[in-house]
Amino acid sequence: MHALSVHGLTKRFPGVLALDSVDFGVAPGEVHALIGENGAGKSTLIKVLTGVHGPDEGEVRYGGERVEFATPLAAQRAGISTIYQEVNLVPLMSVARNLHLGREPRSRLGLIDFSRMHREATETLREYGVRADVRRPLGELGVGAQQMVALARAVSVEARVVIMDEPTSSLEPREVETLFGVIRRLREQGVAVVYVSHRLDELYAVCDAVTVLRDGRRVHTGPLAELERLRLVSLMLGREIGEVRAEGTTKFGGEHAAAAVEPVLRAEGLSVPHQLHGVSFEVRPGEVVGLGGLLGSGRTETVKAVSGALALSEGRVTVAGAPLRSGSPPAAIRAGVSLLPEDRKTEGIVPGLSVRENIALAVLPRLSRGGLVSEARIDALVETFMKRLRIKASSPRQKAGELSGGNQQKVLLARWLATEPKVLLLDEPTRGIDVGAKAEVQKLIDELADNGLGVLLISSDLEELIEGSDRVVVLRDGAVVGELSGDEVTEDRLMEAIAAAAEDPAGAESPADAESPADAESPADAEADPPAHAGADVPGDAGADVPGDAAQDGPRDGAPDTPQDAAPGTPRSAAQGTPPGSAPRTSQKSGQEPSARAAEEAPHG
Repeated sequence: MHALSVHGLTKRFPGVLALDSVDFGVAPGEVHALIGENGAGKSTLIKVLTGVHGPDEGEVRYGGERVEFATPLAAQRAGISTIYQEVNLVPLMSVARNLHLGREPRSRLGLIDFSRMHREATETLREYGVRADVRRPLGELGVGAQQMVALARAVSVEARVVIMDEPTSSLEPREVETLFGVIRRLREQGVAVVYVSHRLDELYAVCDAVTVLRDGRRVHTGPLAELERLRLVSLMLGREIGEVRAEGTTKFGGEHAAAAVEPVLRAEGLSVPHQLHGVSFEVRPGEVVGLGGLLGSGRTETVKAVSGALALSEGRVTVAGAPLRSGSPPAAIRAGVSLLPEDRKTEGIVPGLSVRENIALAVLPRLSRGGLVSEARIDALVETFMKRLRIKASSPRQKAGELSGGNQQKVLLARWLATEPKVLLLDEPTRGIDVGAKAEVQKLIDELADNGLGVLLISSDLEELIEGSDRVVVLRDGAVVGELSGDEVTEDRLMEAIAAAAEDPAGAESPADAESPADAESPADAEADPPAHAGADVPGDAGADVPGDAAQDGPRDGAPDTPQDAAPGTPRSAAQGTPPGSAPRTSQKSGQEPSARAAEEAPHG
């Protein structure tokens, strides 16, 4: 008998059939993978299972009984816990409060027992390899540590079913191993686990069975071990195995012909207290420059400093030879610098606005005359970019929050391309999107560079960084420690550089790694507990979109003991923009055959 299942499930939205007579079930003690391309229906199915949406047709069964969860909180109280890709906890509350949200330990007087709550939170998180002051606001932790807190909370509620939506998208390798250990323990305890991921290696490591969705329909369910990887990818894409095998992993082409002119972007000695230390580099027209390094190395802080989102204490940025005012995103946009942020949910997309409004958001001044916005010009611009980027939506007026992750990413790209930038800063542009959407984004990056746009690329996917970049500037602890160009831009050289930087005994502890004293109480918990809150029932991981802190390569205070701030490369003075090498950027850079790498990543939506 299934712990949780749906039968003949159909769900419609205006102009869209999201799910079409879908059957799905997960048994106690089973880890069941749920995969498919963007828009395949995975997110909608999860929302129906957890009470966010009700089915239009069909039924949901829990423990063999037909159920109708009116709210996500009702599903959570019944024993269904969900971990979302974007952390949906409360960043301004302490780590301990987030872990116990809605079920805080109480004293005899009905007040929150903070001592007990802090003690239990510390003990719980230690099991997940997270060592942090639990009195600190959650938002001060790195995004990976926040994800581990969300995982600990979901598991600690004694759930019978745990749904994990891209749980490893922000985690380091050591944290991923910790997660896998937790999943195996849940399996042994008889807990049913639904696992959503586009990373095939993860699926084959922990999952027992797999269900593939395509265009809102179930196309396959069965034991995962019996399914060849290429066959799995072909099922998701709806293409023949031979076609998948021939296309390889990425859609990046060869080397870009960067113009032999002055750099379109020059960063000199960028410094931000405790975050950046004298970062320098250059980007030429038609060139893709990668920023390499591990989480905490300062990659996101660098692009935020360039875009004006972080004010500089020292250094300067010039665009096409003109100095850029520090700490002013509007000035950066006017100068032709656009940033696609890592966390599209909290820093990019406006889910309550339509696709049309999201795309036009940054160019409204340009589309207005005398203070009046031209609706016709907006419609023409939106239509152009929806066709160019192949954005799938029922209409331009559909809410952006209803789109799949890949299509939301395309909407953000359209927004910034509409500003006609000279330089495009891309922070994890393919994070959490499926292989089909990823290929489209990679191909678009190539096209933009070929048309003369300067691109600064951040990617945690080494293969993507290598295949997509003409040069790679490597960072550690907020400083440039090396640069790879030409024939040096290979996966082996980059991994060797990462290892060399990690083993550097001279590296002092970064200020980003320093934790607050364990006995320093966060302001979030310093106040007394008003009696009015004594009986408040606060929903926790109930599926509500509580904005989290911006995902960034910032301090990883709650992460396990790994060299988080190490970055590849050999120490060198500031990188001064070596022209791109002459070696073609083809799949040979990775040192693997395309056929062997074609199925490394599965679609996600």
